[in-house]
Amino acid sequence: MSFFSPKSPATPTSQTQFVREAPGIEERKIELMDIARGIAQQPINLPDIQVSPLSALEQQGMTAAGQTGVGSGTVGQGIQQILGAAAPVGQQQISQYLNPYQQYVTDEIARQGQMMQNQLGAQAVGAGAFGGGREGVQQAELQGRTLSTIGQSLGQGFQTALGAAQRQQQVGLAAGQQLGQMGGLQQQMAGQDINQLFAAGGVQRQLAQQALDAQRQNTLQQQYEPYQRAEFLANLYAAGPKTQSGITMGTAPGTSPLAQAVGTGLGAFTAFQGAKPAGQA
Repeated sequence: MSFFSPKSPATPTSQTQFVREAPGIEERKIELMDIARGIAQQPINLPDIQVSPLSALEQQGMTAAGQTGVGSGTVGQGIQQILGAAAPVGQQQISQYLNPYQQYVTDEIARQGQMMQNQLGAQAVGAGAFGGGREGVQQAELQGRTLSTIGQSLGQGFQTALGAAQRQQQVGLAAGQQLGQMGGLQQQMAGQDINQLFAAGGVQRQLAQQALDAQRQNTLQQQYEPYQRAEFLANLYAAGPKTQSGITMGTAPGTSPLAQAVGTGLGAFTAFQGAKPAGQA
């Protein structure tokens, strides 16, 4: 006779494990999250990007650059001078350089010639040859020499005046050319001054722009300083200790108390039967 011990059906084993950081560290990280959220909720008034205006020297350069034709007046004077000097030399130009005492020289030559003619007449009267042919020839020769001397004197004066007028003409042409060169030099110097104004003014504007950029950067640093502190804490917590704690809960198969009692009783009865002598029922 065999006996079977009834058992409850098997139940699969399951375990649930909760892994968490140490309570203190977890609390600090949650606190960091709250701090970061509070910072992120605060709007940031970003400063405007400012551009430095033209400096005072650059403004002067702009004004000077707008004044075109700086040397045009001098060049115009040179052109007029050249045009005036290039005109043909005429009586008007020559007369300016005629000897103002030329008439006195001419009159003196004529007076001396007349005196010599008077002397010839007196000599002819004394010789009893007045009105003769010889006297007439001598008078004509003397008059011719007188007129020739007057003509030479006038010619020399004219050549002198002509040379002076021509030299003045050359001087006028040279002066006109120099005025034209000076006008170009004035324009060139004005351009150099403008370049210097822009160069020096550009340095001033760069310094002013750097000051504006530095001011904006300082403002940004002040506004983002809370973010930097939060990031510092985040890096610190990330590199901090990793201590973890765990809680494990598990279940295993089991039998009911009634089944255990029945099984225990059957086991004891079997053992009692085995201990009886042979032949007893």
